[in-house]
Amino acid sequence: MDLRKIKKLIDILEESNLTEIEIKEGEESVRLSRMPKGAVASVAAAPAHVAYAPAPAAAAPAPASGGKDLPPGHVLRSPMVGTYYASPNPESPPFVKIGQTVKVGDTLGIIEAMKMFNQIEADAAGTILAILATSGQPVEFDEPLFVIG
Repeated sequence: MDLRKIKKLIDILEESNLTEIEIKEGEESVRLSRMPKGAVASVAAAPAHVAYAPAPAAAAPAPASGGKDLPPGHVLRSPMVGTYYASPNPESPPFVKIGQTVKVGDTLGIIEAMKMFNQIEADAAGTILAILATSGQPVEFDEPLFVIG
């Protein structure tokens, strides 16, 4: 496929409300996707592996969340389906740890989707209270990944 066509598809994706475009021409195909802005919603389910940090003393009690045991705070959810990684490579330390302070835009992890590595950035400032995903394991769209307090 012609590079000019791919660049035009990128422009179309950026100018629209679409999050993904896939085009097939004969045997060739191109799929472009982007992370939606503000993909945050209420708590739906907690994965089996959950790590917690002590909540600050001034924290308010958690609202009822359908029996899910998450600390109160901002829940950052997966913007896509893929494989979650806590660090850029197996030899590197994780991007964040429980109890670490983060600001908006800090990289919290990576999700590999379609052989593309997508950085997951903090959309709220605060302290990492919980890391809900396990490195190397698949995550679903809208699955809770972090709790920031």
